Amino acid sequence: MSIQRVSSKWAKTKVLMRNKQISAYIPLTMKYSQDALNEMLQNEMMVYIKPDVGTYGNGVMCAERFTETEDSEEIENGTSAPERYRLHYGTSIEEFDSLNDLHRAVRNQTGKKIYLIQHGIAKLKHKDRSFDLRVLTQKTPHGTWESTGVIARVAAKNKVITNYHSGGSAKLLHEVLSDHASRQEINALEKQLYALGEDTGKQLQKEYPRLKELGLDIALDKDLYPWILEVNTLPAIFPFKKFFKDKSVYRRIERYAIAYGRISAPKGRRKSKA
Repeated sequence: MSIQRVSSKWAKTKVLMRNKQISAYIPLTMKYSQDALNEMLQNEMMVYIKPDVGTYGNGVMCAERFTETEDSEEIENGTSAPERYRLHYGTSIEEFDSLNDLHRAVRNQTGKKIYLIQHGIAKLKHKDRSFDLRVLTQKTPHGTWESTGVIARVAAKNKVITNYHSGGSAKLLHEVLSDHASRQEINALEKQLYALGEDTGKQLQKEYPRLKELGLDIALDKDLYPWILEVNTLPAIFPFKKFFKDKSVYRRIERYAIAYGRISAPKGRRKSKA
């Protein structure tokens, strides 16, 4: 039986939102429209705009609301500077005087494709660079969900996308959190992330019964609270082989992936039992 893949981020988000426990970890997410842009940026300082279908972070944009306060005359008169808007895409940054202008610029990038807009999380940073986490969760040969690894993805300089294909680099969890949390706090967070991955697998399986593996993209805010940015049903597993010194981590990942047919067993290796 083939492994099920779900390309629509919106479809997966709707399924996850049906579970109250999981929905508490999902930032406000809507289909992109001018009304949705206006509504979100009235209440938030930053939003992400991303394609409903897409990989490697391609097409992801960040829109911000800000106020320029450099005008000393306005400060002396007690007047507030007008709000402006900033759009980041790729390595480009544009600024606009109105939401209408911002929306037109977004549509120039999106065309007629379906995009989502999501409340932006003020992420923790590692050495002044944005990072998020990838939690890998797999089906075991016994039919249960098990989170088998977590890795941090650090964005390249001046980029908002952390994906490896966009110049990002991979780090271990304790490497990016050592300046923000104690070892005990990091261990507790890791357990929370693993449980969240397994709960997500159980929930998505209700709608998509042939799912076998998931990659949760998680942002951490300044309180170490995890936010699910999206869920990938074709997660990359090579970073776990490359960056984990503990090779038993990848051996388990590989064993499960062989069992459900993602990869083939290396020649000469006997089929192992989980």
